[in-house]
Amino acid sequence: MYAFAYERPAALADAVAKISAGGQALAGGQTLIASLKQRLAQPGSLVDLGSLSELSGIKKEGNTLVIGAMTRHEFVADSAEVKSSVPGLASLAGQIGDRQVRAMGTLGGSVANNDPAACYPSAVLALGATVQTNKRKIAADDFFQGMYTTALEEGELITAIHFPLAQKSAYAKFRQPASRFALVGVFVAQTDQGVRVAITGAGNGVFRHAGLEAALSKSFTAEAVEGVTIDANELNGDLHASAAFRAQLIKVQTQRAVQQANG
Repeated sequence: MYAFAYERPAALADAVAKISAGGQALAGGQTLIASLKQRLAQPGSLVDLGSLSELSGIKKEGNTLVIGAMTRHEFVADSAEVKSSVPGLASLAGQIGDRQVRAMGTLGGSVANNDPAACYPSAVLALGATVQTNKRKIAADDFFQGMYTTALEEGELITAIHFPLAQKSAYAKFRQPASRFALVGVFVAQTDQGVRVAITGAGNGVFRHAGLEAALSKSFTAEAVEGVTIDANELNGDLHASAAFRAQLIKVQTQRAVQQANG
């Protein structure tokens, strides 16, 4: 490992100042540490957010579930509050990586990184969540802007994510066996604003599917998905799965998610 400065601030304001000065934020490190080892990232200083207790925790505020950015995957998966309020979110967190990854990885780190095959972005987008930063609030539909790209500006940190409570929610994921990332993951949510469907692993970033949302708005059943056309020309193909296979997986995983949501 090459030399760099290591900072571990005790207050959010101090962390923001160090990051604004050119430091690289370190949350769970599940992507960043590997990038450092491969020299894909070479920051002069790392700003460890692990001591910022104000960025962790889960609480219910009215019709919203607020989860701190530094909350670990395992806590989301095991939270009774999450299981009762947004069960699909708890299920999703429990399917990320393995136990070691879930013990270290964080909600904010995953969302800020916006890996095109990561699980959390699909929940944020499908639930129509709001990303809270140290500067502003950003709607999910405006936050994700493509592969590893978000609306975050220089020196801007996610502090929490506000998830609207869902009447029904579920996540179904077809794993890549080695990495356990999603070849295709589908999050379905039935909320007061209607049905939203978000897909990860199949494109250059997480995306919603209007056809699936329209069909499920009419009938929230697995059968309603059968008549929806998934255009493979808009999907990724690689050594793990062709675009046509991913198109079929989207339909299958959507049906499984709906079945789970209906209990």
